[in-house]
This record gives sequence, C-alpha cells and structure tokens, in this order.
Amino acid sequence: MNRLIQQGDNPLLTEERKKCTFDTDVLATIFHESEQTFRRRREIYDYFLRHKELHDPEPVEFMDRYQKLENAERKLLMFRKHTDIIIPNKDPDDVQTLTSFVFHSDGYPVRLHNIMGIPTILNNADDEQAAEWLPKAMNLEFISTYAQTELGHGTNLRKLETIATYDPKTEEFILDSPTVTATKWWPGNLAKVSNYIVVVARLLSNGKDHGPHPFFVQIRDPKTHESLPGVTVGDIGPKFFINTTDNGFLQFNKVRIPRRAMFMKNAKLLPDGTYVPPVHSKLAYGTMVYVRSVTVTIMARYLAQAATISTRYSAIRKQGEIEPGKGEVSVLEYQTQRYRIFPQIARAWAYEACGRYTKKLYMEFLQGINQGKADVLPDLHAISSVLKAVVTHQVCLGIEQCRMACGGHGYSTASGLPQLFSLAVGGCTYEGENMVLLLQCARYLVKCAAAVRLNKKPSRVSPIAEYLFSNDSSKKCRI
Repeated sequence: MNRLIQQGDNPLLTEERKKCTFDTDVLATIFHESEQTFRRRREIYDYFLRHKELHDPEPVEFMDRYQKLENAERKLLMFRKHTDIIIPNKDPDDVQTLTSFVFHSDGYPVRLHNIMGIPTILNNADDEQAAEWLPKAMNLEFISTYAQTELGHGTNLRKLETIATYDPKTEEFILDSPTVTATKWWPGNLAKVSNYIVVVARLLSNGKDHGPHPFFVQIRDPKTHESLPGVTVGDIGPKFFINTTDNGFLQFNKVRIPRRAMFMKNAKLLPDGTYVPPVHSKLAYGTMVYVRSVTVTIMARYLAQAATISTRYSAIRKQGEIEPGKGEVSVLEYQTQRYRIFPQIARAWAYEACGRYTKKLYMEFLQGINQGKADVLPDLHAISSVLKAVVTHQVCLGIEQCRMACGGHGYSTASGLPQLFSLAVGGCTYEGENMVLLLQCARYLVKCAAAVRLNKKPSRVSPIAEYLFSNDSSKKCRI
C-alpha cells in the first residue's frame, strides 16, 4: 500500500505506486527507527511547507555568493524563531530535521558550530570547561568552527605547524603561525561568521613537543566582529560547491591565551608546564572519528535522494517501444535502466546501516573513555576510515549513474542531481583524503594479520576485532 499517492500526481507515477506490495509507512518507520520519529518528521515537514518565510525567495542556483550568504543568515533568524514554536523542547533530532528542510545541503551559518564545535566541547572539555562553554554554545551566544587543516598539512597531523608554546610564568599559551604554510585553511563558517574556534596546534611545554592538541580560542570581538589583535582571518573564495558555507583562512601572531583554553578532559597541562597524557595517545582524533561516521550516513542520504529522483523520472519518461505497435513505455521498463538504478537503492540502505552502526560504536567508545578505557579506538579508527573512503567514492559513482540514467534532464540543475554530485564528491577529500584513509585501514589489517598468523592474541581484544582470533573454525579468520 503506497501512502504517497495524492490527487494531481503524474498518472504514470501513480500507476507505478499502485503496484506497491508493502505499506510505505511501515518501510519509512523502519528507516527512521520508530513510528514516532517518522510521524514527527512528517509534522515538521508540514509545518515547514506552511511557513513561507523559511523558504528561499527564489532558487539559490540563481543567486550569487553574497546573496546566498545573506539568504542563509535571514533564514537562520527565522529558523530560531520557528524552532521555539515547533520544537520547544529543542530535541536535537527534530532540530536536525527542520534544519535539513530549511537549509538543504549547501551549508548555513552555524553548520560547523553544530557538527564540529559543540561535539568537540562535549567530548574534549572537562567538567569545568563544559559548564562554562556548553550552555553558551547551545544558546548561540558565540559561533564556533573547527580549524585543523593547514595550507601545508592536512592528513599528517603530527607535522602541523601551528604551535602553542606554554609560558609557565604567566600560565598562558602563545599561539603562533610561524610560516605561511602554517595558515589554517578551509575551516567552514570561519570567513564571515565564527567568533570562536577550536584550533588544533602542537603543544610545546618545557622544551618538549607533545604533538597536536585542541584549544578553544576567541578570534573576533563579540560587539564589532573585528578580528582580535594578532589574529588574521579571511575568506578563501568560491569552491566547487557548498558556497553558502564561508570557508576561510586563519593566522596567529603570538596570540596569548589562558592555560585553561586547552581542552583538558583527556590530556592535561599543569600550571608548572607538566604534561599529563591521556589514556590513549590518539584520543584527540575522536572528533574526526565521529564526523566520519556521520559522513557515511550523510552520503547514504545523498545517494538515496539521487536514486529517488532517477526512479521517479524513469517512471514518467516514455521512450521507445519494447513491443512494436503497442506504444512507448516508461524507461523504467528497460532492464538496463533498472540495472543502473536499483543497485543504488540497495547501496543507500546498506550505507545507512553502516553509518548508524559506526556511530553506535563511537558512542560506546565514549562511554568507555569515561571509565578510562580506550582499547577500541584503533579498531574504530580503521572502520570509520575505510567506510568513509569506500562509501564516499561509491556514492559519487552511484549519483553519476543516476544522473546519466536521466539523460539530458539529469544535467540540468533543476533535477537536483548536479548539486548532489558536487556535494558528494567533496566527501572524498574532507575529513581525510580517501587514499590515505584506505592505507591507514590497510596498515591496521596488516598488523591484525601478523598477530593472527603468530597466534598472538592481544590481552584485550575489542568486540570489533574479536572474530579474527576466534577458536571456532567456522568463524576463524582465514588469513
């Protein structure tokens, strides 16, 4: 039973929908994991449709870059007003649902604040820091972003050039960008919007380099929005896509920040400069693992949208006769069209499941951290790395198949497919370049293979890798 059938729909689309052999609302409930979530999503969508001030005045494809930015800022003000009405309890899932309807996928002024800034505070700030920063972050008393990648370094975090040198006399860090290549490059929402930033810099104390650590730093005056002394911030300009997001650059010239500006839930620095390491040396990378798990889910949704567009198009586009004299048929009737589109539907479901499972593992990892356990991190890093690399690559290929399946119409931005491809292809680079991530997973697997062959089971094996060392011959890894 297809519950999407409405008066006025294209009759060919209605004809196909009447052939449905299952209840589409039941499938939607499975996808959204509960009937309540599914029904709530419908309520929020209906609310969005009724309130035109949340809509774009014209398609954003006809706007220039500054019009896009101004439109997004206008919608953000409306968004906050309507959130208080339709989501008074500020449920994060409901807020994300309304966000997706209002801002689409081209970015919005607080996107990085929501997906990078707040999670970093949640997962890296100690109790005192969280008590001070988190309520303000949730209330948008400041807008933050995340600055890690530099002009000269991205994946190789150990070689980041931005340094935070500790001065025990004043109990301050001195943030500095000693070279041009130390310039922070690409942080989203940095160029125009953010006034605070999570900046990753190498920690230097008592003559020793302790590697990259996150710091929470104010970069603009809250009243004038001018950059603070010693801070140079600007716009890196237009990009392949996502130009409503103002990616920027950032340099520090010996800017002093208090010792407590360093996130101290995991690693700590005492007033005399003594460094207290975290329970695991890679804990600082936890935010990246989280974002990669979210990326897998986002990519699954992009592919699902592309498959939906191409399937509906194929149902109403008539072309050619299968049996001479019986009239033209929908292109969906051709096997080659189905071979092109249907696998993308299956992949979207599979990738959605992968993203959810990886996020679940990450949440379990956070619970372990609170108990002083971080054994699962190497396994989680390997899984999130390879899934991010494989899924982003395959989604790009899948969207392109969907675009080509729509013929010339798929090349028009009116189809939505060029935008989806442009969004997805960026995922092959951000949060870890795909080839590097594949190699990191390969390195992990080589280590596991060596341990299995030598029958050297680690003293503590995470549930993720436990099957590799199973004594059950039916489950044992054959490497």
